[in-house]
Amino acid sequence: MKRLIAGLGVAALLTASPALAALKVGDKAPDFSAKAALAGKDFDFKLSQALKKGPVVLYFFPAAYTKGCTAEAHEFAEATPEFEKLGATVIGVTAGNVDRIKDFSKEHCRDKFAVAAADAGLIKSYDVGLAMKPEWSNRTSYVIAPNGKILLSHTDGNFMGHVDKTMDAVKAFKGKK
Repeated sequence: MKRLIAGLGVAALLTASPALAALKVGDKAPDFSAKAALAGKDFDFKLSQALKKGPVVLYFFPAAYTKGCTAEAHEFAEATPEFEKLGATVIGVTAGNVDRIKDFSKEHCRDKFAVAAADAGLIKSYDVGLAMKPEWSNRTSYVIAPNGKILLSHTDGNFMGHVDKTMDAVKAFKGKK
């Protein structure tokens, strides 16, 4: 009985703990296409196309219009001009409330960066399923070099620090640290 209880405790901890991002520094980022919005206008986003312009800051978040995700979007919006000066593209990706990304891109991304709708395949390929709701994405940020290699992989349910970590990775890549 003690083993069963101990086993259940370990299982609960594993499912309650934030998952580590499956893609590691140096891994090849899977290419993908997704329906996206920028400044309230729909478009088709393709990672390989964005990488032709420079590094890509790809950040997954659970759901538009939730407290932490809105705050994170505001932080990325404030930092986007600096990312652009460094030649980087910022794209937020979510599987939660995807019917509202058009408005979210305008209101909370402040017309600064695009937000895309993730499907199950994209979540699986980046292994960013939210533990308690696997059809949604967790909070994971990646910086991807133009050659498709992962420069930074950071998973943390707390949005604070994602912008700083991704900015530091872009600056290090550009040799501007």
